Amino acid sequence: MTVPATAPAAAPATAPLTRADVVVVGGGPSGLTAAAALAEALGPDATVLVLDREREAGGIPRHSDHTGYGIRDLHRVLRGPAYARVLVDRAREAGVVVETRAMVTGWAGERALEVTAPTGRRVVEAAAVVLATGARERARPARHIPGDRPDGVLTTGQLQNLVHLHHRPVGERAVVIGGELVSWSAVMTLREAGCRTVAMVTEHERSESYAAFRLLGRLALRVPVLARSRVVAIEGRGRVTGVVVEERDGSRRTVPCDLVVTTGDWIPDHELARSGGLELDRGTRGPLVDAALRTTAPGVFAVGNLLHPVDTADVAAIDGRQVVPAVLGWLGRETAPPSLSGVRLRVEAPLRWVAPQVVDPTGPAPARGRLLLWTDAWVERPRVEAVQDGEVVGSRRLPWPAAPGRVFRVPSAILDAARPDGGDVTLRLA
Repeated sequence: MTVPATAPAAAPATAPLTRADVVVVGGGPSGLTAAAALAEALGPDATVLVLDREREAGGIPRHSDHTGYGIRDLHRVLRGPAYARVLVDRAREAGVVVETRAMVTGWAGERALEVTAPTGRRVVEAAAVVLATGARERARPARHIPGDRPDGVLTTGQLQNLVHLHHRPVGERAVVIGGELVSWSAVMTLREAGCRTVAMVTEHERSESYAAFRLLGRLALRVPVLARSRVVAIEGRGRVTGVVVEERDGSRRTVPCDLVVTTGDWIPDHELARSGGLELDRGTRGPLVDAALRTTAPGVFAVGNLLHPVDTADVAAIDGRQVVPAVLGWLGRETAPPSLSGVRLRVEAPLRWVAPQVVDPTGPAPARGRLLLWTDAWVERPRVEAVQDGEVVGSRRLPWPAAPGRVFRVPSAILDAARPDGGDVTLRLA
């Protein structure tokens, strides 16, 4: 068909931004929440840009199609995709520019980011950068599980992507490695895909998730939990045919299956933080931060599961609100210390890490007034002690357990008596 000469020309595409007041790297719950709150606080004359590498923003909830999202941040219960849509809509309504399929590949200077997108490569400069790159599950190679390399070995994220976004069949009999909250999420996804979970394997005394999920799994989903056990080999050549499970006494047995899902065992997506020269915490492997979520790089902040791998989406989103005063302070150059200030927090085994790692007892409290910790051992009614310079400066008996596989929350008031000019504070289970 011939187009008339008088037909209007197509409107030119909007040129991608190369400068912004704030750039948020990552369009998951923490990044979108931070961007929306910052855009509202800064007003219409400021530019807040979210860069996300996926085709759609929203993060993991976008393909985690089960309920339980939004309780702490939105104060309502939503399914994952609906929760993601709410956060994206709120960010855009606040004036945030959300750019998808935009991969941040490195740094081009202080608060200058190298970005690769379908429109080409460019450098985006910002007055402040918020890293919200999240965390990922370790795949089979990182877990050092021997055996052949057949098809049918997935992480939870890969499983949910195949089932909820691409509607693909995945198998008939599955073994889930891990007993965390996300492990039960995998079981629910498998059930929706018509795949039976024939075993959940965990090295701990029981499934690490909350008691309600263990009860649901036993009574409604009828999933056998093989505790005090580990998968030592995956069998099959073209396709998985089974896994070899070893119990603590050394005995072994083969569980037939055609699908293996590796769950949990989280590691932060810290490549950008590391390449930017930010100091990383040895426990979390994410950036070292204070209670205001400042990193060791001036004007660079970090939020969400990049800092505490891994917590629920709504807790990660609350980090997005927590970072706002510090970013505004930096932009206004008000109350913005040149580096992290406060006492350094450390942990004693069986605790593995704490976030944040720097806290000023006289300054702002961490998000929700909680320190987030990870434990490698079960303690039903733990008593937590804070020790500074050989003296116990705080102690709390908590009514909830310290349990492997989920974040252990400790009131930050345990540090109220710590001396700002004293030495490091060690948190321990007494």
